[in-house]
Amino acid sequence: MIHTAVLKKEVLEYLDPKQNENFVDCTVGEGGHAEDILKKNGPEGKLLGIDLDPQQISAAQWLHVQFKDRIVLATDSYTHIIEILNRKNITPINGILLDLGMSSAQLARAHKGFSFQVDQGLDMRYNDEMNYMTAEKIVNEWPKEKIEEILENYGEEKFARKIAENIVEHRKQGRIRTTFQLIEIIKDATPGAYWRGKIHYATRTFQALRIAVNDELENINRVLPQAISILAPEGRLAVISFHSLEDRIIKNFFASESKKGTIKIITKKPITASREELGKNPRARSAKLRVAIKI
Repeated sequence: MIHTAVLKKEVLEYLDPKQNENFVDCTVGEGGHAEDILKKNGPEGKLLGIDLDPQQISAAQWLHVQFKDRIVLATDSYTHIIEILNRKNITPINGILLDLGMSSAQLARAHKGFSFQVDQGLDMRYNDEMNYMTAEKIVNEWPKEKIEEILENYGEEKFARKIAENIVEHRKQGRIRTTFQLIEIIKDATPGAYWRGKIHYATRTFQALRIAVNDELENINRVLPQAISILAPEGRLAVISFHSLEDRIIKNFFASESKKGTIKIITKKPITASREELGKNPRARSAKLRVAIKI
């Protein structure tokens, strides 16, 4: 399955890569955005591509064929951006991209449990070696109140209490191990009208569990200040978010830094996908791009 990077034209326009400038793609994925930047920042400009998911880093190896040593890849968390850059000795940094979306390949990957379309184990980790927490551990071992809290806070799930109660009730009969088991538990805890909504009734619960497993929101809070600190003056930070919780963190951070005078926000409102892009890639519908320039 080929992943289509979202808002490619807009990212390129706002990051505006020039000859010999250096960039960081904090979530390089399969290299869609990275390729566009590398086509513009030659002959000497480099791009550091970071991804926590080793399979995504493997999928981005093709960039070496085209761009040789101008592309540097690192299997790591973008929260370690400063030490990775020190280790790789890339400076100055003229632009940073943070695309917070999951790729089609990750969603389709067997055994990870990201998707509720197939029956898989409840794992949901991007990187098995860097993370011991799993969705199975949460649904089977966390107290009801804690499960309810993450469903409310990370999934904005209005039936959080009922779903948490039902999870705790079901695990008394045996461990909840698969996506289909969990879907049935969610279905059983929600009214019929909810099953016929615009989005699948399990979407918010699965989102909440994935965020909790990978500590996604806290990681955004950790990386944003680092990104600003390592950017060269006039360097640009572009962030693509996919749900309101992420977007709120970015919006608030940009507003706070703008007040301090460290950045200038260059997207008054978040940039969203064009009608043309939505026709080709419906997954882009929830993407929001915010961009700031370092003063």
